[in-house]
Amino acid sequence: MDQLKARGVEKVLDVATGTGFHSVRLLEEGFETVSADGSPEMLAKAFQNGLDYGGYILRVVHADWRWLNRDVHGTYDAIICLGNSFTHLFSERDRRKALAEFYAMLKHDGVLILDQRNYDALLDGDYSNAHTYYYCGKEVSAEPEHVDDGLARFVYRFPDNAEYNLNMFPLRKDYTRRLMREVGFQHIDTYGDFQESTNGGHPDFYIHIAEKSYRREDELKKNYSTAVETAREYYNSHDADNFYYTLWGGTDIHVGLYQSDDEDIAEASRRTVEEMAAKLDITADTKIIDVGAGYGGSARYLARTFGCHVTCLNLSEVENDRNREMNEQAGLSHLIDVVDGSFEDIPSQDNAFDIVWSQDAFLHSGDRLRVLEECVRVLRNKGSLIFTDPMASDNADKSQLQPILDRLHLDTLGTPTFYTKQLAKHGLNRVEFDDHSHQLTNHYGRVLQELEKRGPELEGKVSREYQDRMKTGLRNWVNGGKTGNLAWGIFVFKQD
Repeated sequence: MDQLKARGVEKVLDVATGTGFHSVRLLEEGFETVSADGSPEMLAKAFQNGLDYGGYILRVVHADWRWLNRDVHGTYDAIICLGNSFTHLFSERDRRKALAEFYAMLKHDGVLILDQRNYDALLDGDYSNAHTYYYCGKEVSAEPEHVDDGLARFVYRFPDNAEYNLNMFPLRKDYTRRLMREVGFQHIDTYGDFQESTNGGHPDFYIHIAEKSYRREDELKKNYSTAVETAREYYNSHDADNFYYTLWGGTDIHVGLYQSDDEDIAEASRRTVEEMAAKLDITADTKIIDVGAGYGGSARYLARTFGCHVTCLNLSEVENDRNREMNEQAGLSHLIDVVDGSFEDIPSQDNAFDIVWSQDAFLHSGDRLRVLEECVRVLRNKGSLIFTDPMASDNADKSQLQPILDRLHLDTLGTPTFYTKQLAKHGLNRVEFDDHSHQLTNHYGRVLQELEKRGPELEGKVSREYQDRMKTGLRNWVNGGKTGNLAWGIFVFKQD
């Protein structure tokens, strides 16, 4: 209701009316509502419930989602598909067709609100019966009886000892978001149990809010995802900018490759860049995009060393301004473009680059599948993707990673297996993975040492509160590395 009112919605289509609860609530709040469902029996019950509850007369329409425009007329400010209903479609073709029908029935600036059970937790073995939110009331239990990648079979038990089974398709959150994007929705926010962040545990349900309103490329950055916007605000802050620029050297703000316990952070960080570049065939004709470029140290190294053209894509306008200044001072502005933007919507045409390069940036996305899709999209045939990323190890104890996730406002970290499997689906083969997981511990340990030693130097530049939070965060990273729950290294993938 809050979302609809904030958007000035007047006309709503409830496409999964069921027994009418949501339609009645919409009418009660003053929305002009049309109620559609594929079951005549459900619609009859919904109509009667409307009369019984408050004398509301529901405008009911018997309709199949796949031919929604045939059966329901007009366009709407909003479409709601609630009650874990979308999960009843078992064919991807049907899912795409239904979403396309929803999209077509929305006005130019309309919004789709669709929810789903948290099947990710079920499929990943993290499902819990201790729920907060219910659709059937607390007296009715709903538990999984069978789960695999193609079927979630639930058993419902009622107070009168009756039992019923329901078969549903286990939609993963990111898969649903991808389908929405592919049919044309421009911006999607996903909530966990009605909260913007799902940190601190696994939500019972996800709620996707997908906007149809079309945005130009220069408007996309105003509509970053929640995770990306959180990272943007952090790196744009006065404290973060001064901390990274002063303590980290302001050039290469990523994990370094250390040869000794007390090696200079900047030297170790530059070694990572050199090691990555040595794995690639780079000439003056090579086109590279650095995704999450920070202050542009890697781009300047590549441009200076090989004479190639590098595009720096980064979400922090503050870092980008420093990047441009340093490029100018180095006489490299003609070889380096600095672009404000998100790696979830790379503002470049398809097949634009020979190499996609990234260092310790992917973790900041709440939709890494989208990031990988974008990287593949802008990559030329036979191109290379090279990146590093702080990850969870494949056998990590997820509960021990929670302090790190909480600080980053994220639900998960990637893993080596995740990146390998997902990129293989896009035709990228893993050429190598240099596992340097111990360097993650070394790096954050060195930064912690420098922060504790040079704290007085940061006085007036970085607040004491920020320094204290940073120390806690760095200790969490070090502990995660020492317990074997974190992984880091250099990935190289190439197109088939």
